[in-house]
Amino acid sequence: MTISDAASPLSTFGLQTTTARQGTAVLPGIPGVENSIEFRLGPGYAPAQSIRRARGFAIMMLPTLLAGAPNANVVEEVVLTVLTELVDVTARHRASIDLSGRISHDGDHVLITIGEMDQPLPDPEEEPGLFLVRRLTDEIGQYRGDEAGHVTWVSVPVRSKE
Repeated sequence: MTISDAASPLSTFGLQTTTARQGTAVLPGIPGVENSIEFRLGPGYAPAQSIRRARGFAIMMLPTLLAGAPNANVVEEVVLTVLTELVDVTARHRASIDLSGRISHDGDHVLITIGEMDQPLPDPEEEPGLFLVRRLTDEIGQYRGDEAGHVTWVSVPVRSKE
């Protein structure tokens, strides 16, 4: 599903379903829909507004995305914390017109992808919130996006109740 500012001005949400690729997780009870959500925020949003909109969308959609996951409430809080930090850093160092994000769940991990930044990810000493991101995630990385900026991705583990 996708939320975009590019949607009709009369509608807050632009929803899009994606046909599931072979081997990807699907939403329970909805065959053929990939287990991920996407959002896109236009240039008119300051970092604080971008954070509010991205979090608001994630808060609405994460319960469905994480349905059946062990410790879903804990994972949701971790995802929201990491999402907040990545959207904040990316919005302040935006390389492209839009800020885009994707949150995917494969059963073992939640992958968060946010782009695009005009620079490589800063050191945590420069952006202290990244200390928290690194502590809460299994992996973190970047790749070049379509707009020649840096797209940041992180993998949040879905831990079982023990």
